[in-house]
Amino acid sequence: MKLLETNFVIVYAEKCKSYIKRNGVFLVKKFWIIISAITMTLALSACAGNAEEKTAKEEEAAGPTKEEVQKSLVKFYMGLEKEINAVDVDLNTYEGAEEPDAEQKAKASESAAATAAKVKEVEIPAELKDQKADIEAALEDISASYQAKADELKKDAPALDTANETFTQGEEKLGKVFEDLELLKPSLAKSVS
Repeated sequence: MKLLETNFVIVYAEKCKSYIKRNGVFLVKKFWIIISAITMTLALSACAGNAEEKTAKEEEAAGPTKEEVQKSLVKFYMGLEKEINAVDVDLNTYEGAEEPDAEQKAKASESAAATAAKVKEVEIPAELKDQKADIEAALEDISASYQAKADELKKDAPALDTANETFTQGEEKLGKVFEDLELLKPSLAKSVS
């Protein structure tokens, strides 16, 4: 009986060896293909994650898009109009009156001085960093024109022509910023009168 068992084990072992030889290579290949696929998947997903991070960083480094700059400029301009219109009411009343009296003139002078100060306080958004120098030059002219009006209105016979010319220069500079960004040039004089 022992001999029979031993022969059976030997025969069985031989059959297993031949099965492993025939099919084992196939099983090992399957195993390595699966491991390779998993490794490639992990490697590609890691690379894709880095690419997305790099793209986001590159976009931040590149700065705002042209459309974002345009929107920011329009919002800035609308805010500037609002700031000026909030304080130049008495000046507009004086300039629109046929025969303004001394009280209107005094209020207009105060209004013009307040407007000059308000224009100096206007902050330029960060998205407009490339246009900042041009906008600052325009705001400087606009503020100077209001200050010149305030000073002239303290005189007996005020002449506002020079101040209006300075305002027009500032308006032209601001309009050029709009045109450089392919936007229609606004008329600040019409907006704040």
